[in-house]
Amino acid sequence: MNDAERNTARNHYSRSTMNLGCALVLALMASGCGYNTMVTQREQIEGAWAQVENQLQRRNDLIPNLVEVTKGYAKHEKEIFESVAEARAKLIGSQTRGERIEAANEVSSTLSRLLALSENYPDLKANTQFARLSDEIAGTENRISTERRRYNETVQTFNTTIKQIPNNMFAGCFGFSPAEYFDVPESAKAVPQVKF
Repeated sequence: MNDAERNTARNHYSRSTMNLGCALVLALMASGCGYNTMVTQREQIEGAWAQVENQLQRRNDLIPNLVEVTKGYAKHEKEIFESVAEARAKLIGSQTRGERIEAANEVSSTLSRLLALSENYPDLKANTQFARLSDEIAGTENRISTERRRYNETVQTFNTTIKQIPNNMFAGCFGFSPAEYFDVPESAKAVPQVKF
């Protein structure tokens, strides 16, 4: 083997060793940066959000039936029926998660006003279909609350992970940003007022 062949062989060996070394360093960095953890947690957020969506859809499907039963007893409550319909339409038409959260909170608010009507209409309160639908809506609201809590817990875990060192140095590079919580607006904390 002449000198030129030896130099070529050494250069090839050096490049192979350097490539292997770089690959090893990158693998160690990737495993230490928490990328897989962030991907897993982001997918858990998506799964938790899907469960929230399922319960919001269930409630959305029940609302028209409840409105129809209530309309027969409270014909002059047009404003409440219109606000329920508008809130439901916003929920159906929402595109982003933020819009969906805002619309869902509005539906909750208007729905509580609709259910409060039964206090002023004893015949409506005694109606078995209204009672059944009210119970189903209440059960769905409980499910929404549970799924919202689970979603927010998952978001909290993810947001904490991407803000911790060393993950915070890599999260932005890999396109991870904080997820949005499903917060309850201040208006939902107020007792609904029904005016006649």
